[in-house]
Amino acid sequence: MSGRPYILAEINWRQAQDIPYCVAILPWGATEAHGYHLPYATDNIQVDHIAAASAHWAWAKGAQTVVLPTVPFGVNTGQLDVALDINMMPSTQAALLGDVVQVLALQGISKLVVLNGHGGNNFRQMIRELGARFPGMFICEINWFKVLRGSEYFDEPGDHAGELETSNLLHLAPELVAPLLEAGSGAVRPSALRGIREGWVWAERDWLKATVDTGAGNPALSTPEKGRRFLQALTAKIGAFLVELAAQDLDNLYIDPPPATP
Repeated sequence: MSGRPYILAEINWRQAQDIPYCVAILPWGATEAHGYHLPYATDNIQVDHIAAASAHWAWAKGAQTVVLPTVPFGVNTGQLDVALDINMMPSTQAALLGDVVQVLALQGISKLVVLNGHGGNNFRQMIRELGARFPGMFICEINWFKVLRGSEYFDEPGDHAGELETSNLLHLAPELVAPLLEAGSGAVRPSALRGIREGWVWAERDWLKATVDTGAGNPALSTPEKGRRFLQALTAKIGAFLVELAAQDLDNLYIDPPPATP
């Protein structure tokens, strides 16, 4: 049986040659602890689903998108002492991303969406550099956790393994979620530095010192229905962007301002 035509891992060479893909999506996750109740693959499970469901939405609208295999390791430099959290240095990410972009450019696929599923990843500076190296490419980053207001779907969304992520996993992979009675509180210890607490200074968190159970957010009110509703709205919004991007002429990316009123 043929796989989904918008998922590269599921199709064969004959199919790949016959489809004029115009947008590639690169999901990028992480392998890290998510409290006492969620699996290490939480970021990968979420971003893999979001990429596939968004591409499906776009494909149904005629946008020929292709989802590349998810990169399962992210930047976890603040969690090197957390058991089996796998860190990928930003320089390694930059090299990997550069290799992918080079192939896409040679293949004539000039639009790439890096779909980020991990807060420790940051691709902006890499995209700036790759834009200079490959001037014909359009590369953008979507942090899926910033697309919608979590507060519109959850009582206490949380930052990591809280209600939002737990609800998503209860919907996507309930067999991998431990009973919520076994989950920790997700309590976070605030920084002793006022500027960091106020948000105008940033420093990497030492995860085992900043959190009680590696979670950051209370999962107690999580439900699969909340996850379903959120993911449905999220993938529709990202899917609509993919449709727009697929149709966009890269030589006309900017809109002329209206004429000045005399």
